[in-house]
Amino acid sequence: MTTVLDEQDRYKEIRPYNDDEVPAAIERLISDEELISAVARFRFPQAVNYFGWLLKPLIRHALHKRVANVRTVDDVQQQVAHFMEQMIAKTTDGVTYSGLENLKSDQSYLFISNHRDIAMDPAFVNWGMYQCGLDTVRIAIGDNLLRKPCATELMRLNKSFIVKRSAKGPREMARTFSELSSYIADSLKEGHSIWIAQKEGRAKDGDDRTDPAILKMFYMAGKQKKLGFAEYMQQLNIVPVAISYEYDPGDEAKARELYETSTNGSYQKGEFEDIESIVSGIVGYKGRVHVSIGQPLKDGFDTPEELAAQIDRAIHSQYRLFAANLLAAGETSADITAEQKEKFEQRLAAMDPKWRDIAKATYAKPVENQRG
Repeated sequence: MTTVLDEQDRYKEIRPYNDDEVPAAIERLISDEELISAVARFRFPQAVNYFGWLLKPLIRHALHKRVANVRTVDDVQQQVAHFMEQMIAKTTDGVTYSGLENLKSDQSYLFISNHRDIAMDPAFVNWGMYQCGLDTVRIAIGDNLLRKPCATELMRLNKSFIVKRSAKGPREMARTFSELSSYIADSLKEGHSIWIAQKEGRAKDGDDRTDPAILKMFYMAGKQKKLGFAEYMQQLNIVPVAISYEYDPGDEAKARELYETSTNGSYQKGEFEDIESIVSGIVGYKGRVHVSIGQPLKDGFDTPEELAAQIDRAIHSQYRLFAANLLAAGETSADITAEQKEKFEQRLAAMDPKWRDIAKATYAKPVENQRG
């Protein structure tokens, strides 16, 4: 039976947490044995097997102290900003942005982004927004990454909403995607910007392509209002985003997966592989990172396929090519230094020869896409 309260909070199962839900969510996190164990293994890998009984209470106490004054979503964002500052200093050679100056504080945007890293892609977009004094975005995240309760808590605290990829059957999928479409539309209407990847899953082969099915999902809310596709999509303020990493911390893991898929016909993902990918993306060396924010797309399309092609052209042209990309594509440039060439060659040489060429091709693909 649907109550009035349920109707007022129709997105409760998928939306990020509200301010009044933050304290309880933090308490659940600190009480989560799996999370505390994971922190202990990460921070004290040698000692945890012998002194876990001592370390875990100390970790809980430290976390309690760290988040004692975290009571709202904005407080959480402040904590994330502090973490981002440290992560950028330790794992990058600098993060740059273009196009942020075109964003207006009184407008909401639907950022459709290429997708290379599970956690860091939206995190870098949010860092740019935060630095400019703009509200951070709500982040779409697949429920395949939320198998552990602590992961769900962390993501929903950090303004993430859930995409139920696990939905099965035509009816359940239609209901799930209709709800998601309405949630995105209502969020934008209320002034909350949205970040979503241009397709399900990362572009492991380096080929950034928008799936028209994503755009059809957006349009479900417009279709219910009997609006035409172009008319409705123009209202969403769609902005293409291109995120470029000089070095991808997950380049070899992605190449191995592509190799095994092409060799064996399939790839069996490990139980904790997504979590390992997230950790690798956070702590791994990235070199330089550039985030390019495009202009809102307002015309030139009448179908999902035409809009997808327009987003792709924008992302391909906005993509910042680094020396690694040009070297992988066999291009020469006076701007490429001997040090950059040696660094890239050493990175490839350290990989298994079976998938080394695949990894190289992923770095070359953005060059091919940009050159047309």
